[in-house]
Amino acid sequence: MKYLKLMLLILLSTTAAASAPHISKPVDHLSAEMSSVEKRVRQAAVRITAPFSGGHGSGSYIKHKDVYVIITAQHVAAGALGTNYLASYEDESKIATLIYSDPVNDIAVLFLSVPFRTIEPMKYNPVEETAAVGTRISYSGYPSTHKLMSFSGRVAGYETGPNGKNHIILSTYGWFGCSGSLIYTLKGRQVGVLYGVDVEYYPTTQVQENMIWVAPMNLVDMRKALEPICRGFESIGKKIKACK
Repeated sequence: MKYLKLMLLILLSTTAAASAPHISKPVDHLSAEMSSVEKRVRQAAVRITAPFSGGHGSGSYIKHKDVYVIITAQHVAAGALGTNYLASYEDESKIATLIYSDPVNDIAVLFLSVPFRTIEPMKYNPVEETAAVGTRISYSGYPSTHKLMSFSGRVAGYETGPNGKNHIILSTYGWFGCSGSLIYTLKGRQVGVLYGVDVEYYPTTQVQENMIWVAPMNLVDMRKALEPICRGFESIGKKIKACK
């Protein structure tokens, strides 16, 4: 039964895993000093709005072979599998369905049955090992009540995450609402998912907005994430490259 809602979404959609739509790129005043990768990272950053609560986080629009997904933080998309979220970039919004939830590492994957028309996805190309200290990074997200913002920085070091494995600490800026932003190398490879800021509790509680916690990308099991989608497509006899 847990796959029923996801399968119905696929059956009712005529554009799932469709070929890339015609892209009408948004107008944005970008400096020539931004690299082409940084520009693409910015224009693939979407706002994720939760149903009912209206709370928001950030995510990155990704194409994995012939499937379109959004990677974000689990606490941004903390509902049951099959829950729908609103993914938005400027004036365009799409329904994205939760298909993968990892509360331990705070990672989630949402499925888009209909691709965006106005923005291009980033290719799924994760860093295979935890990014080295000193790696230069870029990300874009939606802090607090602000519109889309872009940031840069470096991998500063590591701390032990809740799973006992190394999580990444970045030297950059982050704030509430940036959770779920995907961190990229300057070559466009995914480093990990931003899920928190550091907090100092003594002598008073203070958010350290320049120390950012990131779950490494090698903790994401994309094959497992796509299992509900693959089962749905198999049920209607449709073959998807991402499911092979």
